[in-house]
Amino acid sequence: MTAPTGLQPPASAAGANHRLQGSRRWWASPGWVVSALCWAGSLVVVASSVIHFHLWSTGYRHIPTIGPLFLAQAVLGLMVALVVSVTRQWWTALAGALFAVGTIGGLVVSVEIGLFGFRDSFSAPDAHASLLTEAAAAVILAAAAVVDVVQRHRAGDPI
Repeated sequence: MTAPTGLQPPASAAGANHRLQGSRRWWASPGWVVSALCWAGSLVVVASSVIHFHLWSTGYRHIPTIGPLFLAQAVLGLMVALVVSVTRQWWTALAGALFAVGTIGGLVVSVEIGLFGFRDSFSAPDAHASLLTEAAAAVILAAAAVVDVVQRHRAGDPI
């Protein structure tokens, strides 16, 4: 015996199916542009982490509070880069961009006012390289977040 044609599933089943499809779209793989931006931004965050680890290992580790912050930036930067490159979602790209902006902010505050009793200089080793990599990471990852949100909005997917 077959079911009559034209019957619709109960409203509760249709709603559950729509929610399931919505959650699949939320975790759906982004397009190649977002993926490329996330991967590029992640590589630049890794470069910033390498700079901070190098500075930590060549002397900054002996500066109270600042030394552990340099090491924390290096480790957290690697973690942020990994999460962004694997998930490739707007919210992780945005978090990566904010991480880069926060690192820039730490350097600027340290140069302009001082931070935890330490005053840095823009002429310090790798200061310019650090600023350039962090600015690039912030711009690339912010672009990834914006492109992902725009693509999802156009497709009618939840953000």
